[in-house]
Amino acid sequence: MRTLISTAFISLDGVVEGPGGEPGYRNSGWTFKDIEFVPDAFEIKGREQKESSAMLLGRVSYQAFSPVWPDMEDFADYKSMPKYVVSTTLTENDLVSNWGETTILRSLDQVAALKDTEGGPIIVHGSAALNQSLSDGGLIDRYHLLVFPLLLGAGKRLFSTTDKDTQKLKLVESETYSNGLQKNVFDVIH
Repeated sequence: MRTLISTAFISLDGVVEGPGGEPGYRNSGWTFKDIEFVPDAFEIKGREQKESSAMLLGRVSYQAFSPVWPDMEDFADYKSMPKYVVSTTLTENDLVSNWGETTILRSLDQVAALKDTEGGPIIVHGSAALNQSLSDGGLIDRYHLLVFPLLLGAGKRLFSTTDKDTQKLKLVESETYSNGLQKNVFDVIH
């Protein structure tokens, strides 16, 4: 069974919307505003590219990343990696041709089936709504969280507000950096 890893830039109050400057969100670009850049804090992002064997995205994140990431040197290792997009509305004609093999999945059952295949870890970037559904469905195995010392208030959240049984996590890696950023890696105890 493959490990499904959710990775996120997240504010202390759980917001994941618009970290890189995506339009349409009041606090867009919050990872760059008033926070000193400390390269060591982002080491995990490079490690994710080296250790992952596939990427899983929701439709909104796919449509935001696919026009930009294929040509970015920072994301070069993701270019040839197989991608899976969970969407009920996306069609093959909506997929870009310069970002490697991309498969559309129509349900969480298909995500569960993907996890049951042979291969390395599957990384989930962005995709707030998908992350909530995956978590509620018990499909996430690990969280890679870079927690920013910010309270953003409104915005898309990583975790749902669904009334559900407790999900226990085990902290397996953590570090705090001079700029207040925290790296927290949690395994989900199934």
